[in-house]
Amino acid sequence: MNAPTSIPPRPAPDHVATEQELREDLAAAYRLIAHFGMTDLVFTHLSVRVPGEGHRFLVNPYGLLFEEITASSLVLVDAEGEPAQETSFPVNPAGFVIHSAVHREREDAGCVMHTHTQAGMTVAAQAGGLLPLNQISIEFHGRVNIHEYEGIAADDNLSERERLVRDLGDGCGLILRNHGLLTVGRTVAEAFYYMYYLEQACRLQVSAQATSVALSMPPGQVVERTARQFSAGTAKGWLPWQALRRKLDREQPDYRS
Repeated sequence: MNAPTSIPPRPAPDHVATEQELREDLAAAYRLIAHFGMTDLVFTHLSVRVPGEGHRFLVNPYGLLFEEITASSLVLVDAEGEPAQETSFPVNPAGFVIHSAVHREREDAGCVMHTHTQAGMTVAAQAGGLLPLNQISIEFHGRVNIHEYEGIAADDNLSERERLVRDLGDGCGLILRNHGLLTVGRTVAEAFYYMYYLEQACRLQVSAQATSVALSMPPGQVVERTARQFSAGTAKGWLPWQALRRKLDREQPDYRS
């Protein structure tokens, strides 16, 4: 009988990551967003705040597919969206406006993720928002709000930052009306966990609606109780993240480079 495969140790959930570790985590997230079919060519963006002064964060170089991104290709930008390192790639201005708004105002939002998926944009186009159709959906009850569409996020409407942060509140995500999805987390693992399952909730909703059969939703008190049962804890998403990193280490180890 073959010996069991050795599983390399990972940092504890409360480990304070170095910049290199943050780069590897964020590069892994880009690869996984591509793997799970949640990309939009070279558009959308994921970011992680780097510890220290100035609200600096890492974001993707504008123009690379998510499947191409590596730890070293990520661009460190300052609070004004200017690269804080040498790079031959520009930074997506819309990405800066959205991410800087959250990183400035939510100290607990170490990582911010934004996607344009078919299911996410479909739910974002629906007046009812996310419906409590399933246990996966109910985890987001009272934790994902809606931000109304104001056009492409750009420097000519910087006041939108205030409204975006207001609508996010202390939740774990937003449905950006007529636009897409956004999630935040204390770590890359946590933000990815919320994005993965928010996407699954949207896919489930679109699929259920497509049956043209009357939808069944739990009573309000059951929804409230179930939502309370989902504890945020201090290590949300940590366990599946370790498994996903092992998957990438086997299949796409260049993400670390």
